[in-house]
Amino acid sequence: MLLYVLLALLNGAVIGTSRAVNGRLGATVGPFRASLWNHAVGFAFLTLALLVLGQWEFGAASPPWAAYLGGFFGALFVAVNSYVFPRLGAMHAALLVISGQMISAVLIDWQTEGKAPTPLRCLGVAVVLAGIYLSHTRGKKEQTK
Repeated sequence: MLLYVLLALLNGAVIGTSRAVNGRLGATVGPFRASLWNHAVGFAFLTLALLVLGQWEFGAASPPWAAYLGGFFGALFVAVNSYVFPRLGAMHAALLVISGQMISAVLIDWQTEGKAPTPLRCLGVAVVLAGIYLSHTRGKKEQTK
């Protein structure tokens, strides 16, 4: 279990770095071109990795519709993130994205699995939202000084 926690933390660091790189790229070439480059390089990397690992297969079955929807949302996420990251800054953009993910995760679990949000999950969402509020109000106070 500890390995999975460490991998998740490492993934969070990689995502944060990716957001910063895509944000700078988005400020330079535009958010949609940044998203295009992100996905083109990702496609090339995954293709090479699958070829090296010998796991490249074209199955006769067509992919499920969710595969296409996931690709659409992934590209949209990178494009929107590349647009807002330079305008909001790293911390605010990350906090807002994480809070959106947490809120949607609680709602998706509730709708798909019938699990009503527990008080602990609601507290987790409230803590993230409080962090956003405090960082935003504190940032305004520092700007007025």
